[in-house]
Amino acid sequence: MDFFSAINVSSSALTAERARMNLISSNLANANATRTPEGGPYKRKDAVFSATPIGGRFDRALDGATGQQVRQVEVTQIIEDQNPPRLQYDPSHPDANPQGYVSMPNVNVVEEMADMIGATRAYEANITAVQAAKSMAMKTLEIGK
Repeated sequence: MDFFSAINVSSSALTAERARMNLISSNLANANATRTPEGGPYKRKDAVFSATPIGGRFDRALDGATGQQVRQVEVTQIIEDQNPPRLQYDPSHPDANPQGYVSMPNVNVVEEMADMIGATRAYEANITAVQAAKSMAMKTLEIGK
């Protein structure tokens, strides 16, 4: 893998993790939202990552000839959690049903915070990978002096 491929892989992962952190932030911000424009409570969202080949046609042909295939990380879709909303008894709430229960979002704050820590750690790991690739490139240039 060359220098630019290493940087491309890490930068695509940084972009994907940033999107994941934005979704987690949105989930946390809407943890108590009982009304949405679509109707009903907010539904938790999550990012689906996939590995896709980097480069154009020539790069893919070269990768196939060498037996290596460099891939990048992409967010292929954003899915809504299909778990039912949790019911909370609060007869004074404006969105309460006739029995006094309110449909609350299916967001678990503790789980979201754990996901945020994981996304942050993955982001930091990719920054470290970029810095290591940059350092190796600089050492390679110093050899030529």
